[in-house]
Amino acid sequence: MNDAIRLRAATPADEPFLIRLRKLTMTAHLERAGEPVDDESHRLRARSNLHIAQIVCCNGEDIGLIKLVRSETGWHLQQLQILPAYQGRGIGTEVIRAMLAEARKARVTVSLNVLHGNPAVHLYERLGFQVTGQTSIELNMTCRP
Repeated sequence: MNDAIRLRAATPADEPFLIRLRKLTMTAHLERAGEPVDDESHRLRARSNLHIAQIVCCNGEDIGLIKLVRSETGWHLQQLQILPAYQGRGIGTEVIRAMLAEARKARVTVSLNVLHGNPAVHLYERLGFQVTGQTSIELNMTCRP
């Protein structure tokens, strides 16, 4: 990854940032999907799998989050969120490419779910993910090594 972009382990002290990040990046998509957007729902999702959460930092500033669930049979990109002010700069692309390079070395498939209407689907497609299924609210996507 670019020297300006780093990942660090999230801690409980990051919760206020994670809630703000989630609200800024996900509220509109969740509303469109009919999913809850109240403060408690955001808080619970931010706390979910905090032990695997990594904060994306750019020049020492916290700007995003990645949660990657790893198993021997495959990896699941549970969340990737970048603050709106930093979107469109290739940071998400760089984080995903680094993760996919690691997955190729481990010879595992990476899966993810993305809400219908979320423009991130175009990023995922560009990076080699293919739609493998869908529900009423989201697409299931997979990238094979």
